[in-house]
Parts: sequence; structure tokens; C-alpha cells
Amino acid sequence: MKIRLSLFTSILLGSSLLANQTVELEKVSVTATKVATASKDVSQSIAIVDEKEIQDKNILNIQEAIGHIPGIQAESSSNSQNPRLIIRGAGLKARYGVREIMVMKDGVPMTDPDSFTRFDYIDMQDVEAIEVQKGPGSINASNTTGGVIQLITKSVFKEDKNSIKIGAGNDNLRNTNFKYRTAIDDSNFMSFSFSSRKNDNDWRENNDFDSTQGSLKYGHIFDDESTFETELAYTESNVNLPASMTLDEFKEFKASGTQEDTSSQWQHSARDSKILSLNAKYEKEVGNITYKPRFYYNKWEHFHPVTGMINDSDDNQVYGTDLELNFNHSLFSNDAMLVAGVTAKRDITKDSKKYTYADYETKNATGWPFTPYISRTLSKDKGDLAGTEDSDTKLYGIYLMETFKPIEDLSIDISARVDKLKFDISGNELIKYDYAKSNYDTGKGEYSLQKDFTLSSAKLGLNYRLTDYTNIYTSFAKANQAPTGSELESASDDGIDLEKTNSINYEIGLKSRTNTYAYDMALYQNNVEDEIIQVKNANGQTVYSNAGETKKIGFEVSGIYNINKYLSFGANYAYSKFKFKTFEEQVRGASESRDGNVLPYIPRHQYSLFTTLNLDNGLKARLSTKTWGSYYMDNANTQKYEGYKFVTDLMVGYEKKDHSIQLNIKNLTNKYYAMEASKDVYGNETYKAASPRSFMLTYAYKF
Repeated sequence: MKIRLSLFTSILLGSSLLANQTVELEKVSVTATKVATASKDVSQSIAIVDEKEIQDKNILNIQEAIGHIPGIQAESSSNSQNPRLIIRGAGLKARYGVREIMVMKDGVPMTDPDSFTRFDYIDMQDVEAIEVQKGPGSINASNTTGGVIQLITKSVFKEDKNSIKIGAGNDNLRNTNFKYRTAIDDSNFMSFSFSSRKNDNDWRENNDFDSTQGSLKYGHIFDDESTFETELAYTESNVNLPASMTLDEFKEFKASGTQEDTSSQWQHSARDSKILSLNAKYEKEVGNITYKPRFYYNKWEHFHPVTGMINDSDDNQVYGTDLELNFNHSLFSNDAMLVAGVTAKRDITKDSKKYTYADYETKNATGWPFTPYISRTLSKDKGDLAGTEDSDTKLYGIYLMETFKPIEDLSIDISARVDKLKFDISGNELIKYDYAKSNYDTGKGEYSLQKDFTLSSAKLGLNYRLTDYTNIYTSFAKANQAPTGSELESASDDGIDLEKTNSINYEIGLKSRTNTYAYDMALYQNNVEDEIIQVKNANGQTVYSNAGETKKIGFEVSGIYNINKYLSFGANYAYSKFKFKTFEEQVRGASESRDGNVLPYIPRHQYSLFTTLNLDNGLKARLSTKTWGSYYMDNANTQKYEGYKFVTDLMVGYEKKDHSIQLNIKNLTNKYYAMEASKDVYGNETYKAASPRSFMLTYAYKF
């Protein structure tokens, strides 16, 4: 049966080797223009992680996949699949999870209307390729200024061998993955995948992690060659979140490599979640128009002890639709493409509850009035009901993009998007955690909050072919970012009315592809007005405010060179100069100017190196290393953390017919360093440790 090429976009992305076994230097993008396009022809900075790299790194979480890409910071303080993810400074404000970045899986949005993304219900072992589109202005990105991450999973239509994979390593690290795919007949296809992970992280207290994930996919090809795909997936994830460290405790960690008995009050933070998700996609070509409606739904619950409170929410639903069409036509006597669509999504939480901790120790304050404060939790058992909350967040949007060539060597993209975001939050706070007293106090009682934002984005991009191998591009893009519901609530308690941010990005770049080498270079300036900034006060409470204006200037370069058909070498580098133009920070009730200061946590220099070996006899190896330069720990720029140098990972493996065995060692030289170092407005330093050396031996069999 004849099947259109558009069905196999994900298959194109999955290819990673040329016929002579050298690394493929041109890859296909599907996010930026909504149709399969060579990455060299995309008029903005874009990075693609292919199937070969995912397999070689034995990637189990998103940070391991994209942490080397210039302009991206991806680290997990819990050494689990929930990272802190930042693209060109966007996402810096997030306390947990991912904000300001749009995440999609096979074209279906994974990001909630308020820009929050949970990675715990994405099975990275089912992901075949990852595409990262950096900066604002994408028509895919509703309420997002940081960029788009597209996850391409293993297509149910792709003929492939079934497989089973088992792995084991130190700290009781265990991993199992099973994938089965079959063609029921010429028109019907199904696949099933199952993954189980476990990691005790014995080098520190309260950091064990386990997850179980299953996915069932079904695909049907109709007589008119239209297609239908659906996926039903379930995830159960349990992770204990380790406490942060003081400066003295961090020094002890650097000396011993273990983190025990910290002075933190909150020794039993965790996030236990269950997620059921369903999506469906239909694609039909009628003349020059291709219709692509998508529908999605997920229901989730979590048990989430954090600072001061235990969140327990078991009735949460997110659902939506994206109705897209692609119109192939002619403009200026050349092929052109019009993409248009509407989006609607809704996030409903009913009867979400907060509880006090049931078991904790108290001590009396050393000064007047000598009141008791919580010194340490003893368990994560729930105590008294502290509050209830309902929320309803809606987003509606429309988008449009035209891609055309006025002359043969020049491609132009013009796009625009408008979204309406509405928050409706109400609840009853019976008990609150008072950060000043470090103890519980009477809550504010019943409350409600209604807020709406109109969000717009637009992009103009030009891509010109200089030679058969090299393109130059330039782009102008803008987008808005709204505060999240939790940020609106927190700011409202402090009498602050948060505004949406406005991000404007100017970029110019060069891309080259040959059979021997490839490189991408980008120079950009991103001006952000009213950027929402996270600040921790001396009591450890996170508060938010609009920063006035920030200016971000960056240069990024990545390249790869095939030394011969067996050996390749690559390098990535990012220069980031991000500053506050205007920002007044509140310190002890007074405003302190941070004008001209550098944004915290963003290193000025960041780079990585790698080399790969693939021999005809099945032997393979990969050696990679990354370095973060120093960065400021606070908005006042009073202190820097040194960063880290040459944190190195190694893979060696052997493949023969349907069998493969592979050893992955992370942090090969066992460096002890901080994943994140910060300082509050009163000088208190906080450190979160990165994982010491770990290894996993994996065996895989295809049948």
C-alpha cells in the first residue's frame, strides 16, 4: 500500500548514520515550520538530538539528552526525571518543574495553559528524537517565550524489531524496558511499551526514586491514505526530594561525597504522582490541503510535601484540541506553505488540599518573644487540614504562518499567534506557614482570584542560501509570557499585581552542512520587559515581582567533524551576557536598585566537547565532557559560584546482530560540585549537590 511521506516524519528523524557509518550531519526539523524541513533551512536556532545519540547516552531523562546544547541549562537537583530547564534564561524563575518552555510530544502539547510542564509522565525510552527550537515567536508556543521542545516517539507505523532492555548500576540503579510492535493487517498497527526505573541515590538522604510507565499505541491507515493515531499511557512516579545544604554542609559534601544529616527543616519533601493520558491525531489530505486535528486529555494526582505544607491533589484534569491545516500553494512561481490553526485547552483542579506536617520537632527562638519554631520534620505524614482550593485555567488561541520563496535562494517565514488566557482560582486558607516565625499560624480564610491576559507572538524569518553547503539567516520575533496561577497568588498576598512579560528577540546565524563537517552559529539579543523574577527572602520564602527590563545578549556555536568514517569530534559553546536594565529588589522593606547587574545562575561561558567511535565490528564508544563557568548567586551580584570544569561521561559498547551490551559511566572522574548555588537577600547561602560518579551496565536484545 502506498503511504505518503508525511506519515514518516518521525522515521526521518530517527536516522543517525550515513551509509558509510559516519555521523549524519543534516537532520530534519518538524517543529519550526510544521512540515519536514532540513535544519539548515530553518530561519532560527534549532538543535536536534537523534536516535543514535539517545541510545549511546542511554538517556533516561530529558536533562541527559539536551544539557549539552548551547544556550540550555538542564539539571536535576533530585537526580530524577524532573529537571530545572532553562533556555536562554527563560525558565529561571521556576521553583520546580519547567516554566516558559513549550513541550510537545508528536505534535501534541504536554504543557499546561499556564506554561507548566511535568516531565515525570514522559517515558524517554520511547523517544526516538528530540528537537529544541530556541527563543520566542513559534506558532507552536502558546504562553511561552523560551522556546519549544518537541519529542518524537517511536511511530506505531514504523516497521521495527521488538526489544527488551535491562540495566543495573550502583546505588541500586535498575532499569527495564520492553517494546512490542506488530502490524495487525495492512491497515492496522499497534505497539506496547513498558518501562520501570529505580534509583536509591544512597550517597545522600531522602532521595530514592522509582517509576513505572506503560503506553499502548494504535494506528490505522484508511483507504484514502488518511491516518488515525492514538496513545493511552499511564505513569506512576515516586521521588523523595533531598534537602539543600548550607555552606558548611556543602564543604563536608565536597570532602566526603555524601550528604547526610543536613540542618534543613524540611527533611521529607517528595513528589509522588500518577498520570493517565490519552491523545488522538487524524491526518487527511484533500487536494492541496492537509487537515491535522489533534485531541488530548490527561488526569493526574500528586502527593507533594514541600516547604511548610503537604499538597495532596487527586482530581486534576487537562484537556484540549489543536485543529491545524496545511495549504500547499504557489507564490512568486515557487512552492509555498500556509499553516493555520486554532487551539483550546483547559486545566481544572477540584478540591486540592493542603495539610500541615503531622510529625516535627520544635525549638524555642533564642530572642524575644522566645516563640517555638519548627526545627525539623520527622515524617511526611499529613497533619491538620490547612486549606482547600479549586482552579480553572483556560486558553484559546489562533495561529497563522506563511512560508514562501520570493526568489529561489531566499526563504521567508511570517507567523503570528494570539491567545487568551483566563485564571479563576478560589479557596479557603485555614492555616498558613509563617516564614517569619517558621511555624504555623491562622490562614487568611476564603479567597478568590480572577485574572486574564491577552498574549500575542509574531516572527519574521529570512533564510538565504549562500552556497550549496551554507545558509545565512536572520529573524525578528516577539512573544508574551503570563504569570502562573501560583505566582499570581503569591504576589497578590504581597499586594503585587504581576504583569505579563514582553520578549523581543533579534537573531542572525550561519549554518553549514557538508559530508565531512557541520556547524551552527547564532548571535542574538533578547530584550524582556516586566520579566518575572524569583526572589528568596531571609526566611526562605519565594516571592515574585516584575523586574522592569532585562537585556540578554548571547552567542552560540555548535559543530561536528567526521575525521573518518569511524571517528567523529564535536564541540558546543555558549556565551551569555544577561543583565537587568531596570530592577528594584525589596530588601528589609526598602527598594535596592539592581540596574546593570547580571542575572543569577547563568554562567557567562558554557561549553562541551565529545568524540564518538563506531567500528565495523560492532564496537562503539563515546566520550563527552562539559564545563559551566562561574555565575552570580544573587541578584545583588555579591558573590559568585565557581561552576564546574570537565564533568565527563563515558560510554563503551558492543553490538552483534540482535544483541548489544553497553556500559555508561557518568561523572567519570567523580567530581563533587553544586548543581545550583544561590544566596538570598540577607546573605544566606544554599547549595544543591550534583550526583557523584554513577554507572549502568545495559543489555538489549531485539527480536
